[in-house]
Amino acid sequence: MSNVMAIVRRDIVRLLRVPAAWVVLFGIIFIPPLYAWFNIAGFWNPYGNTSGIEVVVVNNDRGTDSQAIGKMDMGDQIIKQLKDNDKLGWKFADKPEAMQRVESGKSYAAIIIPKDFSDRVAGVIEGRSARPTLEYYVNEKANALASRMTDTGASTVDSQVNETFVSTVSKVVSGIVNKTDADISAKADTTTANTLADLDKVQRSVTDIRGNIADLTTTLNGVPSKTKATRDTLNKTQKAGTQASKQLNDASTAITNAQNTLNDFTNNAGGTLDQSSNLLSQASSQSNVAINSIAAGLTKANGDEGSALSTAQQINTDTGSLINQLEAAGVPGSADAIAKLKAQNASLADSIKTIADLNTNLGATTTSTVSAANGINTSTQSALGNAASARKTITAGALPQLNNGLNGFSSLAATSSANLASQGSLIAQSTLVLNQLDQAATTAAKTLVGTDKGLASLQTHLSTLTTDIAALSSSSALGSSEILAKSIGGDGKLDAAKIADFMLSPTVLDTKVVYPVSTYGSGMAPLFTNLTLWVGAFMLVVLMKLEVDDEGLENEPTPGQRYWGRWILFALIASLQAIVTVLGELVIGVQCHNVPVFIITAMLASMVYVSITYALSTSFMHVGKALCVALVIIQIPGSSGMYPIEMMPKFFRDMYPYFPFTYSINALRETIAGFYHADWFVNMGKLMIFAVLFFILGLAVKPHMGNLQRLVDRQLKASDIITSEPALHKVREYPISQALSMLANKEEYRSGIEGRARKFALLYPKLMRGALAFGIAVPAAMAITFSLTTGTKVIALAAWVIWFLVMIVFLVGVESIRDSLARQVRLGNLDDDAVRALLYERQRPHRKPETKTLLNNAEGGDRQ
Repeated sequence: MSNVMAIVRRDIVRLLRVPAAWVVLFGIIFIPPLYAWFNIAGFWNPYGNTSGIEVVVVNNDRGTDSQAIGKMDMGDQIIKQLKDNDKLGWKFADKPEAMQRVESGKSYAAIIIPKDFSDRVAGVIEGRSARPTLEYYVNEKANALASRMTDTGASTVDSQVNETFVSTVSKVVSGIVNKTDADISAKADTTTANTLADLDKVQRSVTDIRGNIADLTTTLNGVPSKTKATRDTLNKTQKAGTQASKQLNDASTAITNAQNTLNDFTNNAGGTLDQSSNLLSQASSQSNVAINSIAAGLTKANGDEGSALSTAQQINTDTGSLINQLEAAGVPGSADAIAKLKAQNASLADSIKTIADLNTNLGATTTSTVSAANGINTSTQSALGNAASARKTITAGALPQLNNGLNGFSSLAATSSANLASQGSLIAQSTLVLNQLDQAATTAAKTLVGTDKGLASLQTHLSTLTTDIAALSSSSALGSSEILAKSIGGDGKLDAAKIADFMLSPTVLDTKVVYPVSTYGSGMAPLFTNLTLWVGAFMLVVLMKLEVDDEGLENEPTPGQRYWGRWILFALIASLQAIVTVLGELVIGVQCHNVPVFIITAMLASMVYVSITYALSTSFMHVGKALCVALVIIQIPGSSGMYPIEMMPKFFRDMYPYFPFTYSINALRETIAGFYHADWFVNMGKLMIFAVLFFILGLAVKPHMGNLQRLVDRQLKASDIITSEPALHKVREYPISQALSMLANKEEYRSGIEGRARKFALLYPKLMRGALAFGIAVPAAMAITFSLTTGTKVIALAAWVIWFLVMIVFLVGVESIRDSLARQVRLGNLDDDAVRALLYERQRPHRKPETKTLLNNAEGGDRQ
């Protein structure tokens, strides 16, 4: 560290003792800040001087006389308003002069109002023409930003036209509204009264419907009790039919026995005939009793079922009437309830139809049963008559006739028994239908309950609506509105000017700036400050020596000590540049939230930029200096110093995090406008990473670039035009391995290295010609390729830069190989003592710089 500080002290003394160095040092410190000062002052308030941007306005409008809006000349109105507008330098001329001024660049733009402009505006209001058009001519060649400013001027004219149009339309509409206001007010009271009457009528209808629903609900609730009685009667009838069927079967059995007895009667005719007549009489009596009981049950069931049918039909009729009333009332929100009632009523109608059919069949069965009883009675009487006659005419075929009568009676009894059996299924069907009727009545009752609730809610809303309308009709609702109240003039009519003002700006934008910046110049200060600091750092590596000599030093410094000694000197001068820059900006009036942090930020950024430029320049010499220029060029659009990075092409958006300007600009913005959390520390921490990386580059690469630096310096000196600076630190011109190989077998080493040198000498011209050909052909091919594609400008520039670096690396590599072979050939020409002296010199510690090394002596003798 002592050597480092000794180098710094020695160099400072050198600068201070030479007056001419003071002038150079003064220029290095004060000239770069001029860039920031002048640019910040120039950009201080550029949008406040737009009155010098000349825009020519041509008014060819002839005006119009419209029935709706009367006489109007919008061209003259626009000209009058523009004369009071100082945002741009408005000039008024005819069309030929305007076009001449725009084409010559004397004016940046021209706006032409056509002849039929007012007439087309009136046509838009009356609905007879398309939108009017203004002609706008702009000279973009004159100035890129000026064309954007004149666009603002065109927008201003368009905005004024819109204001005039809105004002005119508002005046026309206000006149129409004021003219019809009396009619509207007169009709409003009538409409309100009619509305209240209709609402009252609807309320009464809803009340009546709710009463009908209550009655129908009561009827439906009584249906289950009636259907229960009918089911009980049917069950009794079914039991009686079963009993009668059994009795008829018994009668049929008795007849069969009678027939058997009659067959026996053939032999015992007299007594047997009397016995048969008695049995027949008994069977007939039992049959008549059973059939009469069945007929009575069927008749009662038929009557009960008819009563239930009448009740169901009455319910169906009442429900249909209720549906018609609901539909006639037109009650809002009752559509779902009406649909449900219709579905239930249709289901009830189907059930009624089924019950009616069953009732008809039951009546027919009753009639058939009575007919069967009569038939049995007739047959019995006929059989008894035949039996009586048989007593007299027993031999005249009476017994066969009696037998036929018994057969007929037996057949009729079987038929009656079958009919009675079939009534069981009919009764079961009737019971099922009655169950369905119960379910339909219950569902209909529930639906009616829901409908009644909906109607009750509707009735409440109707009552509220009636109250609100009555209240509105008795108050000045229109006058209570703040916006409309402001739109009514002193005569109680609409004020067209107030309405137009509201229509042009119905809302007010309340702007609240977060981290306000007083001027545009203060906003641009971070960019210009960083450019100044970078230019200052670059001036240091261009105007001052990069190599550190040994003069005045007690011990020979190492490459690392040389690097740190020169960097500290550069950092001190760069810090002075930063201090002068920011103090000058504060004098100009740049806004600053925290002055000490503002100065510290600039100083640290300046030191980082010195680290970058010094590392590149001392390691890669002229190529490194070219890279410093390339870096500052690419960082201007890529660090969001002027435009938001989101507006930049994708290449710059991707590279944005890798530029030191990005973090230095953001840190300076924090000091100018205000701090947000730890953003300043984050940005400065990321900026320091660049310093560390380039320190590593300079300290690691610099010691190994001595031979290359000497090669470049020697060739630049040969040009006698380009300045160069020789490397002063010691380098190993001959590797130890080569020196040992040479000592081991000098002749073999010399013949081998000379052979490789001759081969490379033959290849060298071809490599250089190839590099020249590819150096021209590849960029040309890339230019043609990228010219045929769109959106690849930045990619093309990046590709050319990369190719440029590739060619530099290739040429440097070729020259390095050539120089290495030349040094190896020189090594082969040294005697053994000289080679041993070189090896011994490398093992000795650093000595005072006044002592010359054998290496320098050997090189001097070789060059002589």
